[in-house]
Amino acid sequence: MPTWAYAWWPRRRRVTRVGLTQYYVAQSLDGFIAESDGGLDWLLTYDGDAGPDVSQATEGTYDEFFAQVGAVSMGSATYEFILAEQTGGWPYEGKPCWVFTSRDLPVAEGGDVRFVDGPVGAVHEEMKRSAGEGNLWVVGGGEVASQFADEGLLDQLLVTVVPVLLGAGLPTFARRLEGKQLRLARTRAFANGMTELVYDFVR
Repeated sequence: MPTWAYAWWPRRRRVTRVGLTQYYVAQSLDGFIAESDGGLDWLLTYDGDAGPDVSQATEGTYDEFFAQVGAVSMGSATYEFILAEQTGGWPYEGKPCWVFTSRDLPVAEGGDVRFVDGPVGAVHEEMKRSAGEGNLWVVGGGEVASQFADEGLLDQLLVTVVPVLLGAGLPTFARRLEGKQLRLARTRAFANGMTELVYDFVR
């Protein structure tokens, strides 16, 4: 199953900045990216017709987004979720993937996966070099995204707000981001009721 919980991009074509480190994610209206047990049923069943098809859920624009991604990174919980749920092969084929973990985990079939036990900043330049002219996609979860933000490495937050109230769960960021300022760059309302908000991190 594609990880459509983390796959959103505006429909209209535009000149897009590349070489960015982006946290690109969907969240509930009250700020959660998953339920407390990591479940995503609230998202996958939203509106009754989105299902697991990323392109359908985002009006056909996921492929455009993914074409601009040169490398991906994620935490171990996100990686294990993808391994457990995928049905059509590794969803990031052709993109090097860094997984931050202190545990021994299996390598995804068909994936170029590199395991890192240490801070994200230590391998950030390596990840960006591997991305080439593309962007580095921080897939999740909130703890890894917070580490990138803490070290001043995030350039953009792209969050699609889904009008669902969970009341509790795993937050978009694991903690308060002290001293970080974000500037709203653009918004887009999708026909299915979701709204994308794009923020630049102010340097």
